[in-house]
Amino acid sequence: MHAPVSASARVDADLLARVHRLGRLLQPTPTIPLPLGALRLHAKLEYANPSGSVKDRSAYWILKRAVERGEVQTGTTIVESSSGNFAVALATYAQLLGLPFIPVIDPNILPTNEAHLRRLCARVVKVDQRDDTGGFLKTRLAAVHHLCGSMPDAFWTNQYENEDAIDAHEHLTGEEICQALPTVDVAFIGVSTGGTLAGISRRLRASHPSVTIVAVDTVGSVVFGGAPQRRHIPGLGSSIVPPLVARAHVDAVEMVSEREAVRGCQTLLWEHGLFVGGSTGSCFIAAERYVARTGDRPATGVMLCADRGTAYLDTIFDPAWVTRLE
Repeated sequence: MHAPVSASARVDADLLARVHRLGRLLQPTPTIPLPLGALRLHAKLEYANPSGSVKDRSAYWILKRAVERGEVQTGTTIVESSSGNFAVALATYAQLLGLPFIPVIDPNILPTNEAHLRRLCARVVKVDQRDDTGGFLKTRLAAVHHLCGSMPDAFWTNQYENEDAIDAHEHLTGEEICQALPTVDVAFIGVSTGGTLAGISRRLRASHPSVTIVAVDTVGSVVFGGAPQRRHIPGLGSSIVPPLVARAHVDAVEMVSEREAVRGCQTLLWEHGLFVGGSTGSCFIAAERYVARTGDRPATGVMLCADRGTAYLDTIFDPAWVTRLE
């Protein structure tokens, strides 16, 4: 995670004041009903966050806590490996704080997100060598370690292990769900780095001890012991087992193929008017499966709409791309 901080670490008071002012940007996101048979499903629209995804919560909170501990000061360079949304969120908040940010990306990043990063960041590192799983994550992480080792004032946010990401979703996202919904019987939460899953599941379990937490992963991810396969849709799954996943409450796991994720996204758009990305489509497929298993048993559920579909126009919402999907 982050490096230990000495007792004499200096907190940058001016930067800390800017961080706290930025917190006003993170207002509660809407939760709307999305009935699905006997399941009273609710969609939490995390794409309403300032930079457009659920990753705003962890990006802001990790930077906030690092500044409060004196780990990040004016002049610190932020470094992170990300396939898209977390990098975009970090780039947004780093820009507002006047901090340089170097994202480490790979060829699977959505073109819209890459263009966004190249406009906000003076330097973007893009790796192109696949690792032993057939993906790029380990290659990206190696690049992060090289960058941090070559710069004395670098700070790696380390979304894969940083427990501040859990706290962000417990105190922000999870708390908002509990405020919006008096009862939650089942929650469908996509898995990537594990921070969102761990934080929300912790908060929901505290208020609703009998809630069923469904972790939604993608075929080709190794998070829950599956065989690694090449994946094309970013935002869900991982080619490593992120340590934060072990901190989550998980009652069931739903593995969703990328073709099913596409169908879920298209159903949400054409039948419910929600224009969302791949992880949300996967969560919707998991909710459909839940209804198929439970039949007419009434329940109240929630799923995250992690990001908007705009960045996926050339992939999920492009029929030609979908026909080429393996």
